[in-house]
Amino acid sequence: MPAIELDEVTKQFDGVTAVDDLSLTVPEGEVFGFLGPNGAGKSTTINMLLDFVRPTAGTVSVLGLDAQADSVAVREGTGVLPEGFSVYNRLTGRQHIEFAIESKAIEADPDAMLERVGLDGDGDRKAGGYSKGMRQRLALAMALVGDPDLLVLDEPSSGLDPAGAKEMREIVRAESDRGATVFFSSHVL
Repeated sequence: MPAIELDEVTKQFDGVTAVDDLSLTVPEGEVFGFLGPNGAGKSTTINMLLDFVRPTAGTVSVLGLDAQADSVAVREGTGVLPEGFSVYNRLTGRQHIEFAIESKAIEADPDAMLERVGLDGDGDRKAGGYSKGMRQRLALAMALVGDPDLLVLDEPSSGLDPAGAKEMREIVRAESDRGATVFFSSHVL
């Protein structure tokens, strides 16, 4: 079963075509890079996978489910690192992770999640004081909560220094080794 399948998907906004007749299949367990320049429709496609916007034409299925009819189930099985993630300035890093754990109604160790993304020792700091790269790592930790079957990463290396980008690649490899599908978009080759 494909993890992601788009069949002749088009999305138009007020006469502007953001995605034009896109068909693509991502097999389970793949690490799939969705590469294109800014404005190419990468984020719009991701938003259709998560049913944040609906296609004008075509069909979208995720984890074997109809992305529109079964959007809640799709999001339950998906971890998302959105582009431009904003933190709650007054909450600590740990509180962000605890929120993600509560939202998924699972048991997980927030400190282990923070350590996994290189934020161990920073969990008690207010996230408003985090650097851009630290915020990106925090968003990744939240996406990893619950070991999702599909990880969707929109511009995951944005704001990361070379060491952080290397750690991101290692996490992607580890998720793939675990059997998760990783779908990431980037404008950087």
